[in-house]
Parts: sequence; C-alpha cells; structure tokens
Amino acid sequence: MADDRAALKVEQKMRRPKIAIPEIGQNVRNYTKAVSAAFMEPVVISMQEANIEKSVQQEYLEYRNFNIENYDGLLLPGGVDIDPSRYGQENRGSVGIVPLLDELQFAMLDDFVRRGKPVLGICRGQQLINVYFGGTLIQDLPTGFRHRSVRPGLDRVHGCRTEEGSWLHDIYGASFMHNSAHHQACDVPGKGIIVDGRCDEDGVTEAIHHGSLPVFGVQFHPERMCLEHAREDTVDGLEIFLFFAGICKHSVNRDRAAVGNDLTGEGMGI
Repeated sequence: MADDRAALKVEQKMRRPKIAIPEIGQNVRNYTKAVSAAFMEPVVISMQEANIEKSVQQEYLEYRNFNIENYDGLLLPGGVDIDPSRYGQENRGSVGIVPLLDELQFAMLDDFVRRGKPVLGICRGQQLINVYFGGTLIQDLPTGFRHRSVRPGLDRVHGCRTEEGSWLHDIYGASFMHNSAHHQACDVPGKGIIVDGRCDEDGVTEAIHHGSLPVFGVQFHPERMCLEHAREDTVDGLEIFLFFAGICKHSVNRDRAAVGNDLTGEGMGI
C-alpha cells in the first residue's frame, strides 16, 4: 500500500497540466508548441468539426465533449475583434467579428473563472478577459501605427514599462522589448483587473492580471518570440508560458489538497 501511494505521488508530480485552447478555424500551432515546450499538454477546443485540421502538433476536441474537470488551465489565443456590443458600444472600427467564437470563448472563460482555475489571455485573449470583467476596449487605436504589424507576417517591436512588483516585472524587469500586432487595446479596466505593463511610447495597456483570481493577460504575442520564432530584438516569450505552467501546477496541487473539503468560491466581478 505504501509503495502504491509513493508511485501515485510520483505520477501526480510528473503529470503535465492540461490546457484548453478554444478557437474556430484558426491555426494555433504556435500556441500549442509553446504550451508543450513549457511542460504543459495543449488541447484545442472547437465548435466547427469540419474546419478542424488534424496534425501531430495539435489535439482537437469538439466543445460538446469538453469537460472542464479534465483541464487545469485555459489559454485564450489572439484572433479577430470582439463584438463591441459585448461591452456596450456600437461598432467604431472593429473588424472580422465571429459571433460563434465570442460565444465559445466567453463561455469557457466563465467556466474557468467560476472554478478559480488559471487563465492566460494573449492579444485578443487579454481584451476578452477585460470585457468579461466589465471593462471596455479602444476599438481602433489612434496610435495604431505603433502597434500594428509592419506587414502581414512581420510584427512590429516596441518597449514596455512594467509595474514594480508585478508578475511581469518579476519575469522581464522594469522594461523590455516585445512584438506587437494589434489595432485594439484595453480601455477602462474591468472589475478586479490591474494593469501590469504599458507601452513606453503611448501608455497602451500591454499586460494585466486579476487582483484575486489566477487570471493573466498580455497584449503582445509571446508564442511568436520563442522556439523557432525567437528574435534577437525581443525578450524570450517562452518565459510567459513557463510562468503560466507554474501557476497551473500550483493550482493542481491546491485542488488535490482540497479534495474532501467543503470549499466555496468568492463572488466574481462579471
């Protein structure tokens, strides 16, 4: 019996956190590679089976078969703009809106937040987190020339100032260079959302976290600053995924310790 328990403890320590990545019709291979490289197991969740591209790099699951109890974290990837009606505005520059994608990602974010499970949002994902907690977006940045891609496939690069003591400051220090490929950004922060980094040229929000939940976001694309996409003019984006892996592993251990306890969650600022 003692040997069985010891073997179980070793197995639990070795298990990689399982990360859900919701998307529709988008190639998210850069994300799944980065997640895997950070010692996590990525699973792409979709609602359009006909558009799913099978590959050795990605495992796909239909949303109807998704069970949150089997997952340790949620990664919200970059993508098209969010429907501005979700934050009480008319369309003033939002493009490429996919209502089904909004439905999928907001529903999954709600599931993870209500269970207190870790979330990482990237680009659109950070914006979606802010909107979920009641915040708003700048639909078309007046300083967009500093943030949009130079051309398709070539990200722009600029600096970021971090808040001292923030999770981003712990990773990259007081300032660092990162890529940029967006025309929208967080405006009014949602309930509980704290800004951790801003563009050093115009103050646009580049990173956030929630004050009482394991929810984090970045406006840049760390998956395009690591592995085969590593750049000499930016920091290593893999550090973001390694940080998230640590958060997810801590959450897994916390959940195991809580088995059998009657726990209640705090109210969510939605």
